[in-house]
Amino acid sequence: MSVDLANLDMTAQAELIARGDATSTELVEAAIERLEKVNPQLNAAIHLLYDRARERAAGELPDGAFRGVPFVMKDLLGGNAGEPLHGGMRLMKELNFVAPEDSYLAAKFKAAGLVTIAKTNTPEWGLAGTTEPEIYGPTRNPWDLARSSGGSSGGSAAAVAARVVAAGHGGDGGGSLRIPASECGIVGLKPTRGRVSGGPAFGEIWHGFATEGVMTRTIRDMAGLLDVMAGRMPGDPYSATPPARPYRELAARDPETLRIGFLAASPFGAGPLHEDCRRAVAAAAEKLSDLGHRVEDEHPAAYDDPGFMDPFERIIVAHAAHTFDAVAQQVGRELGPDAVEAYTWHFIEVGRSVSASEYLAAVDWIQAFGRRMASFWADGFDLLLTPTIAEPPPRLGELTNKGVDPRTVWERNLE
Repeated sequence: MSVDLANLDMTAQAELIARGDATSTELVEAAIERLEKVNPQLNAAIHLLYDRARERAAGELPDGAFRGVPFVMKDLLGGNAGEPLHGGMRLMKELNFVAPEDSYLAAKFKAAGLVTIAKTNTPEWGLAGTTEPEIYGPTRNPWDLARSSGGSSGGSAAAVAARVVAAGHGGDGGGSLRIPASECGIVGLKPTRGRVSGGPAFGEIWHGFATEGVMTRTIRDMAGLLDVMAGRMPGDPYSATPPARPYRELAARDPETLRIGFLAASPFGAGPLHEDCRRAVAAAAEKLSDLGHRVEDEHPAAYDDPGFMDPFERIIVAHAAHTFDAVAQQVGRELGPDAVEAYTWHFIEVGRSVSASEYLAAVDWIQAFGRRMASFWADGFDLLLTPTIAEPPPRLGELTNKGVDPRTVWERNLE
């Protein structure tokens, strides 16, 4: 085939198949060939699902928006029934644990016609800003193999950036789609809470902080996949208001003049912003201004409140303790510190010390903080332009530092 499949986005690949200019089998085989070529260097994919993918590509596929297009899924939260689901845990790998059912999101991906060729690497439970689980090893950045691809969706990000696939699944609670997208130079979007169902396993994740989504190489693919993912499902505790028109249509329209706030600094009084990151934000602001938008040196006052981190952490560690108990129930036995990495055990231990009253107080604080942040948009701003991360991609090992106090590692992840 003369077409350069590696550089086509998902939309273009789906159009090839719809026109009869290529088959799903051809696209899937090409993606598998690319993965086989780069994965020994990147360690992006940890579960290779080639036989399943070939069978699905050769069969009757749903007539969805991305019929026959190859895809990768992150090894965390949900997935397709019968496929590995380890979440970065040595224990789950040793048990050969598989997903007991399709998640609602996995079912939507199937209905769209996507063909999953592999599941990708993740840190244990998605708790780090780098993808370096002890059991599967580090995922490397395609642009510099000595550096991190970000976390926790770093495996999918590396696969997309390396042109293995045009889009990949991930999740985000504290940056886990946005950080890898930034570090790998692709498109990442954390959908608003209630936009993507976490069911049937979850009503909400991390009390609404976390959600699932995708990373892509083009905006139109992101819009099309958001159309696929969005929508209330049975039993969801709440859902976001549906868009007036499909996201794919909205993304194709020229926007009206937007009022954009601009902040070239780290939030919450955190550490200094690297000059490379500051320049990148300034260049984006200048470009937006050149396009005719109103860019103002303004941001929500709440963004400067260092008090955010304590309640945020309290919610995360409490959920880590709950997850540990849920895993023990799932495998049918009591578990101890040796069942998880030392870094994860730190979250569990701290989480067990959080009382119900303290947890609810943290939720109250975060919800009040959310209202303070939202007032910025209510006052007439359309967007807030900020750095995604405060420094260029770190070298592998910088955010794990085996043998270092886990609390110190966690604080380094937050910088």
